Parts: sequence; C-alpha cells; structure tokens
Amino acid sequence: MMRGRFLNFFLNPTPKKWSLLSLTHHKSQSHQFTSVSNPVEPNSKNLLPHDDGKIFTPSFGIIKTLHTSSVVEQSEKEEVEDSMWMKMKEEAKDDVSVEPILSGYYHISVLSHKSLESALANHLAVKLSSVSLPSTTLSDLFGEVLESDKDIMDAVKNDMKAVKERDPACITHVHCFLNFKGFLACQAHRIAHNLWTNGRKVLAVIIQNRVCEVFGVDIHPGAKFGSGILFDHATGIVVGETAVIGNDVSILHSVTLGGTGKSHGDRHPKIGDGVLIGAGTCILGNVKIGEGAKIGAGSVVIKEVPPRTTVVGNPAKLVGGKNNPIKLDKIPSHTMDHVSNISEFYDYVI
Repeated sequence: MMRGRFLNFFLNPTPKKWSLLSLTHHKSQSHQFTSVSNPVEPNSKNLLPHDDGKIFTPSFGIIKTLHTSSVVEQSEKEEVEDSMWMKMKEEAKDDVSVEPILSGYYHISVLSHKSLESALANHLAVKLSSVSLPSTTLSDLFGEVLESDKDIMDAVKNDMKAVKERDPACITHVHCFLNFKGFLACQAHRIAHNLWTNGRKVLAVIIQNRVCEVFGVDIHPGAKFGSGILFDHATGIVVGETAVIGNDVSILHSVTLGGTGKSHGDRHPKIGDGVLIGAGTCILGNVKIGEGAKIGAGSVVIKEVPPRTTVVGNPAKLVGGKNNPIKLDKIPSHTMDHVSNISEFYDYVI
C-alpha cells in the first residue's frame, strides 16, 4: 500500500507535489557552498617589513567546505570538488580540444579521476614504475598516503600555485601537473617523507632512488619541506637528510643543500621562508639562510646568511658588505629577480 502511494507521488505529480519536491531539492542543495580564506592583496604580496626581519608570507587560499550536520549532507559535501581540481579538468578539456591526439593521455592522467589525490597518485606511479615496481602497486601506495594526509594535499596545491605564479614558462595548472618534473619530484618526496617518518624507511629510500633516476632530482626522504615550493627546471637538485626548506621558497637547477664531510647528526642547511636560491649554488653544512634572503647563481655558502640580504660569489659574500648589507624590501622567491643588487657587487662592466 505504502509502496503504491510512493510511486503514485512521482508518477502523477500535482502542482502541490512539485512544490514539495522543489523545496526538498532546495534544502538538499543549500549546503553546497564553499568559502575561501582571505586573499592576499596583489600589491602587498611581495612586501617585507624593514625592521623586525620577519617576512610576510602570504596565505594561499585554501578551499574549505562548510560543516554540515547530517550524514547525507556530509557525504554530498565530500563530492564537491575544490576549485583547483575543477580548473585543472577544464584546462585538460581545452587542451584536448586543441590537440585531439592527446585525448587518451589526458583521459588516463586527469579526466578519468574523481579527485586530485587519485590523479596525482596515478601520474606519479606511472612515472616512477619499473619492471619490479608496477604502477598499480605504486598507485595504491601513493593514493593511500595522499588521501590520509591532508597537509600533503594542501602543500601540493600551494606548490602548484607557486609554479603557475612564479614560472613564466608554466601555461596552465594541468600543464604543471603533467609536465613539470620539479613539481612532480617535490610531490614524490612528500610521499617518501611521510613513509620515512612512519618507519617505512626502506620503501622511502626506494622511492627516492626512482625519483633520482627518472627526474634527476636527489632528495633524501628525511628532508623537511614547507609548502609553496618551486623547483625551477630542477635538474641536478640535491637535498640532504637533515635539510629543512621553509615556505614559499624558489630553487633553481643544480643546487646542492649538502653536508661538509662524513659527520652524522644535524648537518645540512636550514632554508628560511621566501628564500631564492640561484642556479648552480652550493649551500654546505648546518647553516641558516635567513627569511627573504637571495643567493646569487653559482655561489658557495658555508656561513649563515642574515634575513633579507643578498650573497654572491665563491665563497659567498654579502652585497653591501658585512657591516652594512643591502636589505631587500620584497620577497625574492616571489619576484624571481636574480640580478638586482647582485650586479652592484661587481666593480666592472661586462
């Protein structure tokens, strides 16, 4: 009897029934809104204070879904995709419309996945797989880590934004995701670091080895990374076990964050927020690079670098001199300016 009435309700709708259905649908959809954290003012995102040496580090907009009270609403909320993933899928569709020959590749890599976690796990697995490490095994492993660690996924999104904003060669977010090995090496390291810190060190080192073989980037899984990191070109980057890289750091190719010998313990550099490290630089030993500092290309740094200063040369020296170094008023990792102040270091013109 009840089943017949239920079917009749939908098979023979009346205006009153439609009104009820519309109201029910409206209530079920009313929670599907997202809020974004306060954006950084475009004219202030590169500014640094002059006095206290503290760098202004922008907070990238993190998508947050409003809390709901029911199990049904919670389930529906989890299906709402964040704006970056939606943007990537739109970019992928645009690319396929321009280059139909890539439709299969884009479908497997992006469009067939329900989330950024799934797509990233699959893409890294395909890149890093070998005869003895099949992609299906790696994909399951990577997916497990990414889906269980929200901090990693927040960092992944911030890294992608950093590449898109700072690297003029980056066309779109999906272009970064598919083609930029610095970005991919960084995300593979985040997974390896998770395994390392959870006691799965043998597996973490194997992933490190594959990343080195495939991407030409050698990062020990023990190294600690912040978010908003750009590895520009990335070839030849080496990062030691006890190195620490802060937030919003930009590093060019052939950079070494290494030790000074075979001593154990805390022996690698500590890179502060907002630092820019030029190509071919070596920073050796447990030395601190202050927030907002700039290291000129080809420099060899073996001593601490004060915040918001520039060093260049081999051995590296402060631009402006030790007693009166020139202070930077912008975040160098954001401006990606490799020559300002450094050219003033030289007393001749090429």
